[in-house]
Amino acid sequence: MSRMLAACLLCAATSVSVAAGWPDKPVRVIVVYPPGGVSDTVTRAISEELSVRLKTPFVVENKGGAGGTVGMAAVAKADADGYTIGFSSISPLALSPLISKVAYDPGKDIAPVASVMVSPVVLLGTSAFKGKSIHDVISQSKTAPGSLRWATSGPGSVGHLMLEQFQHDAEVSVTHVPYKGSAQQQNDALGGQFELISTNVSSALIGHIERDALRAIAIAAPKRAAFLPEVPTFSELGYARANKMSVFGFFAPGGTPDAIVTRLNTEINEVVAMPKIQELLKGSSNIPMSGTPQDFSKAISEELQSNRELIGSAGLKLQ
Repeated sequence: MSRMLAACLLCAATSVSVAAGWPDKPVRVIVVYPPGGVSDTVTRAISEELSVRLKTPFVVENKGGAGGTVGMAAVAKADADGYTIGFSSISPLALSPLISKVAYDPGKDIAPVASVMVSPVVLLGTSAFKGKSIHDVISQSKTAPGSLRWATSGPGSVGHLMLEQFQHDAEVSVTHVPYKGSAQQQNDALGGQFELISTNVSSALIGHIERDALRAIAIAAPKRAAFLPEVPTFSELGYARANKMSVFGFFAPGGTPDAIVTRLNTEINEVVAMPKIQELLKGSSNIPMSGTPQDFSKAISEELQSNRELIGSAGLKLQ
């Protein structure tokens, strides 16, 4: 037996041995966003079920800041022993490193564990926009470049990347109206302060759409959303690269034993499949997701490459 093969077998045996005794003490769960939001609620609901299933506390702590990169750095710096995991969107790995300096190597210091949900991003027309479809957006933008004002929750947000990718691929010109977050953005949308808005779907937003205060034009999601069945995805409309959505899931420090990552993935997938968790996710206008750690890692890598190409080709300045 070669030394390399022996070493590989020893590592595999060690990983399985470590996993066999895991967990035997509380697991720290870092939410990379402030308390009170959907991410916090979802993390706590899943952690509660994991505590029951694995017979040890999964203790949630919020560590928000800098678009999730503060919390992700805390995950990256933790011991890779399965006793610290984090919940976040993929943006701190697939976008933040492209636009700012982060305190971790996204490819080495973080291990994707399990995807949990997709938060769709929807393109809406306000009362100031007289069109009804993506074709109307394109037509007006070509006829009068820059005349359509498109609001997002800020430079580097998923909604902003959607705008830039659509603008690039459709060969049109719109005027970006960046906000600092979504609250004021949505209030101004209802007041018709601009023509278009791209933002994450929420229950409140669905209510505005249902009473025709805002008009849904297209949605970024894996497929049409059950809560907006008449709204086509960007992919359906021929703009697959603009089909930008927020994917959320669990992560571990890089180097966490594979056997523990696999165990966590299995447990989280089974918890997400529970009716009460499905109801929580769908009730907050999110789409449940699952898959292997490899699936999750591949999706992050593809999004990172897509964002890198967009930032390069469009010459974006996101800070």
